[in-house]
This record gives sequence, C-alpha cells and structure tokens, in this order.
Amino acid sequence: MNINEYISHLLNNLPSDWLNLTTHRIDKFNEPRAKFEFIEEFEKLGKASREEFCELPTAFDYIRLGHPLSCVLEWAVAKKNDLDTKSVISFASHTMPIMAILRYNKFKKVKTRIVLSGDVLNQLNSDILSRVYEYDVKIENSNSSGEISYFDGDTIFVTTQLDLGLSELSEHIHYLLKVDAHLGSIIQVLKDFPDDVIKEIQHVRRRESIAMTPQNCLAELNEMIGRKADSSNLGVEQSTLNETIKDITSTRSNPLISSCGLTAQYAIMMGLVDFTKENFSQKPIHFIVPPNCYGGTNDQARRVAACIESVEIIDLAVDSGKDMVSELEKILDQSAAIDAVPYIIAEIPTNPRVEVPDLISLNKTLKEKRTNKNGEEATPPVFILDQTFCPNYKFLGEGDPLFDIQTIAYVSGSKFPSGGLCTAGYIVFNDLASKYESKIKEHLYLCDNQATTFQVKTLTQQMPSMNERIKAAYDNTRDFVEHIESVLPESKINFVSNEISSSGFTPSVFSLDLPTKGNTVEEKEAFKREMNLKLIAMMVANIPGEAKHCVSYGQLKGCYFTVPATSTQGTTKEGDKDYIVRISCSADMEMNKFKKTFSKFCHEVYGK
Repeated sequence: MNINEYISHLLNNLPSDWLNLTTHRIDKFNEPRAKFEFIEEFEKLGKASREEFCELPTAFDYIRLGHPLSCVLEWAVAKKNDLDTKSVISFASHTMPIMAILRYNKFKKVKTRIVLSGDVLNQLNSDILSRVYEYDVKIENSNSSGEISYFDGDTIFVTTQLDLGLSELSEHIHYLLKVDAHLGSIIQVLKDFPDDVIKEIQHVRRRESIAMTPQNCLAELNEMIGRKADSSNLGVEQSTLNETIKDITSTRSNPLISSCGLTAQYAIMMGLVDFTKENFSQKPIHFIVPPNCYGGTNDQARRVAACIESVEIIDLAVDSGKDMVSELEKILDQSAAIDAVPYIIAEIPTNPRVEVPDLISLNKTLKEKRTNKNGEEATPPVFILDQTFCPNYKFLGEGDPLFDIQTIAYVSGSKFPSGGLCTAGYIVFNDLASKYESKIKEHLYLCDNQATTFQVKTLTQQMPSMNERIKAAYDNTRDFVEHIESVLPESKINFVSNEISSSGFTPSVFSLDLPTKGNTVEEKEAFKREMNLKLIAMMVANIPGEAKHCVSYGQLKGCYFTVPATSTQGTTKEGDKDYIVRISCSADMEMNKFKKTFSKFCHEVYGK
C-alpha cells in the first residue's frame, strides 16, 4: 500500500464532520475497541468514497481522546516507521506526552531521562516536576540522537526534526517525541513495552490533555504528502475573546484559554498544589469532589491525588436527596479540624440531575470562619466552579453569589461557547482568587495545554452569540420537558424548576427516567434500558440530521440523546453509571417533530 496515495485520496474525500464536530458516530461506539476498530475498518475500505468514510465507527469517544484524523495520522506515522499503530500517539501539547511517561514510571518506580535536542521545550523545569508533581526526572541536552549513552531508567528523546528516522536513534532511546512548533507532538513508543504503558499514555491524553486537534492533524497529513500547510495556524489575536469572556463573567483579569475543560481543571489543580506547597508546606491538601459529577472531573482529581502524597480526595454528596451545602459544611469542619487546605470542585447545576444548591446558604457556609483542633484559624476554602452547564450565569462579579468567596470558575468551551465546534475551555478568577492566577497560568504553560489558534478563533466567533443561543435552547428544552410531562406524566424528569430558571439558571439539558414494567428489579431495569435505546432509535430514524445519539451539549443545531446519562464519563465503573436518557436541546431544532415522535413512542410502548 502506498501510504501517501492513500492519504491523498482520503483528504480529497474527507467527511466534513471529521473537521467540524467534537463527536463522531457515537451510535457506532464500541469502547474497548474504539480506536482499533476504526483503523481496522479504515484499512479495509481502501480508496473509498466520502459516504463510505462517513460510515466508519467512532474513533475513541470524543476528540479530546482521539478522533478519525488523529487515528489516521498515527496510523500513517506507524506504517512509515514499521511500528504497531498503537505505539504512535499524537498530542496537541508538546509536554504532556512526557508527563504521561513520567506518571507511568512513578508508579513503576522507574527513573526517567529527558534528552532535548536543540531549542525545544524550554518550559520544562526539573525542580517543578520533582517538587510539585513528585516525578523522578533528569533533563539533558544533546543534538545527536545516535550518541545517547546508557541510563538506568527510560530515556525520552525530544526533537523538532520531523524527518528523523528510527535507524538514526541510539539503542538507549525508549521513546521518540517529535514536536511541531505549531501543530502539536507525536510520541513513538520504541521498545517492547507492555500494553499498559500505551493505555496510560492514552489516558493522560484523555484526562489531562487532548489529542492533536482535527485541524492540526489535517495540516500534518497535508505536509506528510507534500501539500502546502495552512498558514492560518500561525497566530491569532486573543484580546477580543478576553473582553467577551470578562463581560459575560463580570471578571476583571484576563481569562486563561485552555485546550479543553479538563486541561483547565488540571492547571487549576496543579497550580493550587504548587501554591499550597509554597505557602502551607506542612498542611495536607483536600480536594472535595462530588463522586457522581462529570467522570473526567472525578477521575482526574483522583489521579492527581494518587501521584501526590499530601493530596486527598474527599467525597461530596450533592444531589439525589443530598444537599450540597449541609454536606459541605460537615466536610469543611472536618478539614479544618486537621488543618487541611480545602479546595472544592463542584458543578452548578449538577450533572446529570441538574440541581442547584441554595446559593445564599452556600455563600454563608463558605465564608464561615473555622478553627483547627488547636484553636487556630483554619485555611479558608477555595471554590472551584465548573459552570459548563450555565456559562451565562454571573457568579463572580460584584454583588454576585460568589463575589466575596475565593472562587475560580472554568467552562468547557466544547459546549455553548463554541457551539460544539472545538474543545477549548477557559478559566476566570474573581478578585479574591486572583492571587492564584500566576501559579495556574504557570502550570497551564508547563503542560502546554493552551488553546490552539483555531480554538481561539472559534471561541472569538461564537461567544458573542452564546447568551442568545442559551436562552433559545432553554426555551426549546422547557417546551420539550412540558410535552413529555403532559403525554407521559409517570416519567421522572430531572430539570430545573421554573423558580430556579427565573433566577437565571437556564440549562438546556435534562435527564429522563422512563416508566418501566416487570415483576422483578432485574426485569424492570432490563425493560427500561431497552426502552431507552428504542426511544433514541426512533428519534434518530424519524428526524435524521437533527436527532443524534451523541454526548454533546450546546450544539448549534439539533437535539442529542445519550444513554447512560453518565456515558461521557468513560472510565466510570459500570455500577456507578446512570441508565437514564440525557437529552440536550439546541437553539435551532424542529421541536414539533421531536414532540410528535415522542408521542408516537409513548403510544407504541405505553399505549398512551
């Protein structure tokens, strides 16, 4: 097979969704085989039509982890270097592949040497890597890939020389990292490592970074076959976006723009760990996290705690009968007693139950002065707010609910900010939390998890209309919810009340727990799960192009159905997954068709 000819044919027949959506064919999603199933089917197709490429199964589950073009790029690099495809992994970040190996080696108790060739990765700092991340690392410089000596551990060779062949490498190099200044990086696992190292590198990409973006993968593939690269990737003015975000959030300092919501969270967590180690070196760190919040948030927080001895995760129950404020009050009292530094990560509204705590009570609880067991004043908490589901709500400005609490907010830009067109996220600080900004920025840049040029451009274009889209999408959602309540009152719907929405919380996602039948618990659960899938199948079949089996939210058009409602959590244990349907409405959808199809479903299943 001529790889260049194959790539050229693909690029001439490229499905538009591979560039323009953040999720692809989630209706054809087999999680254990996601990447490999895509590649196997891709190879079988040969020089196929655009329509045939469109029918390929999903590549991973979200473009943060991997997507069609990142998989094709990795496949092409592997074929050219006679490597197994799974041994080649692309990143938008230059440094996160290194961080992934450092993390893996920490648990394997293996030392890591990073050998830098030329002027590359100057932000790497061995002191921060060892002091804050607690990694065992040595950094060296060498311009000769063939003269790397033996090291008692693993060696990563980093180069900007993209045409460097494997035959030119010293036998003492275990990983080759090729860095493109504008597009990202590609790590190649050279030695016969067990499969778990591949999975761990991919999981860092899933939780603390992202794959090379579709736009940058396209540029890389074009360069690979000798086509001219797109010069639009070479820089962008961010000031307009900064002003838009400050206006929406009522904040004063410039936001930090990250490659996704989870890279924003990772920079926040590591920046706060660094701040705590400098200012409260003897105190334990408590990250207080709801166990049923978005799975990426949950998983990442626990991964940080697993790496750093002084960090502990404290579970915070927030919904399904538990009150966030009262639970938080108990936890903060306990943290104060042992003189811990408390950092709270919470979603408002919660996911997937879409609940909003009493914000006046929350403010009072967070402001309450506490003492440790010696009677000394305890360290006050920092509230880290994931407001992805309501990015238009003003929490942080003067007179807002969290203005006088140390609060850092972040948003996944793959939702309403971009309209589903890119993954970028952003971080904002209220005045009291501004002292943490420099540390968080330092770790965002250390990890090279800033937004790409395309992402910044996309947010700049989409965010001015965000609030209007949120209002229209909420109106559609309320209309859909009221229709479901009228035709199937026995169903259980998790959505904000009219009273809460009138206070400014206007999400456009709700979860639907369908009525069930059966004589046993197992029969009832099996029936409900079957009906969940039947409902989604009917919607997709009856409203093609608008109804999708997808995990997205905040898209520009259509309506998205997901089951289980927690399926975006990926690594969530099966027993913790919530097998109810999550429904996400956009500002532009043919609501009458959705209501008519739901009524048809109710008639067929429940005789309504």
